[in-house]
Amino acid sequence: MLKKLICGLTIAMLACAGAASAQGIKRTPLQDIKYPAGHHIVTVVAEIGPNQLAGRHTHPGVDTGYVLDGEATLLVEGQPDKVLKAGDSYAVPAGIPHDVKTGDKGLKLLAIYVVEDGKPVATPAPK
Repeated sequence: MLKKLICGLTIAMLACAGAASAQGIKRTPLQDIKYPAGHHIVTVVAEIGPNQLAGRHTHPGVDTGYVLDGEATLLVEGQPDKVLKAGDSYAVPAGIPHDVKTGDKGLKLLAIYVVEDGKPVATPAPK
């Protein structure tokens, strides 16, 4: 059972990374930790090129992180836009549509997702 779960999570992470790469986003998975109560915690380094939108999306759990390099504007539905630069942290509540618009340098961040078992890390959101 544990092998099936690990295999499924690995496939989901690779699919998410492949879809993100097609959009100009590179995600490097660092770890995927089983968490109690039917969740797991996924940690990645995400890189988005200069002057791009990541694509409006949601996460089934909290999305939090720390900006390693670059600058971007975090666009969270129902909240004022937030400019992020190296050294800043952020958090987006579960299920809230959001996007990221990068600046001239692009963006590199450490992202941590709390994900319900069996759900994708991210899902596109309608505009």
